[in-house]
Amino acid sequence: MNEDQFEREKLYQATMNMFQGMLKAGVITEEQYAIIDTKMLEKYRPLLGTLFSENACYVSSLE
Repeated sequence: MNEDQFEREKLYQATMNMFQGMLKAGVITEEQYAIIDTKMLEKYRPLLGTLFSENACYVSSLE
């Protein structure tokens, strides 16, 4: 993993951690979380993040 890939991974993980907290607190719904996750996967293109995301299949079909 090069420096750019690491930075994208870090930003994706930090962003999704914040939204996971919002989901657990009831601030956003599961549907909103799925939309956000898909958009963040498209934006950051993390290498490892796609392994943990339930929405990774949607991004793969967009490529």
